[in-house]
Amino acid sequence: MDEASDDQAARTFLATVHVGDLRSGTVTEVTRSHGMRVALDGFAGRPLGVVGPLDLSWRRFPAAAVEVGRRITAEVVAVDLGEGRVRLSMAATENPEPWGSLQRLHLGETLSGTIASTEEFGVFVALDDGPDHPVFPGVGFIVFPELSWRRFDAASDVVHVGQRVLCEFLRFDTSNGEARLSLRATQADPFQAFADGVVEGQVLHGHVTKLVPFGAFVQVADGIEGLVRLRELTETPVEAPEDAVRVGDEVTVVAIGIDREGRRLALSRRQAPSGLR
Repeated sequence: MDEASDDQAARTFLATVHVGDLRSGTVTEVTRSHGMRVALDGFAGRPLGVVGPLDLSWRRFPAAAVEVGRRITAEVVAVDLGEGRVRLSMAATENPEPWGSLQRLHLGETLSGTIASTEEFGVFVALDDGPDHPVFPGVGFIVFPELSWRRFDAASDVVHVGQRVLCEFLRFDTSNGEARLSLRATQADPFQAFADGVVEGQVLHGHVTKLVPFGAFVQVADGIEGLVRLRELTETPVEAPEDAVRVGDEVTVVAIGIDREGRRLALSRRQAPSGLR
């Protein structure tokens, strides 16, 4: 069979493959970086199936544990007609109950659960109506930016183990078997409420919370911080924010930029009335 005929045969075969199908085949290649290639039953032309490294297992067994020649059954998670390949997940067939449960969740759905563990990289949540995870302490997971609208240093500043929470479902992370959640999405954004009552040019009072090479952050309301860039700290240019202010200093500033979408507040100490700085 020439290359053109082979490509046409592959496209014809791929048209019969759908996301959610269970497909069997034989492993033809295993690599540490790319996972496995699989010759799918029903098409002998070339291996069209691909199991990526993150689709092998939620238990993270190495690719070397799967040998060339092994027969596998995996779930179709994507069909790429342009590339002529089928992305497969062995994790789906390894964990049918949690996989099926997570697939039935809908974007924006509110889920309840209990904080199961707080880690340096995020928070695990045991969902009330969700399955157990085969590895992690909870099938729900909240990354740091989705914990709170306010700035914090550690997850324990926001939640604690055993705490009951309501979260919004963002997506099914098939590589880890997690329901990615947002705690902050269920809470009002304090920045929008603040922006409703402030206009550019308004004088505000606050205290310095953090110094960075390009300026200083000033808290002007509960949970609301703005940036005073280096050039806006003083009328006389300074090389570092420490030359003008210290953390904890009470300062008067002027709102010079309010970005609702980006949730950014630009401030100027230089433009504040001279008698109030």
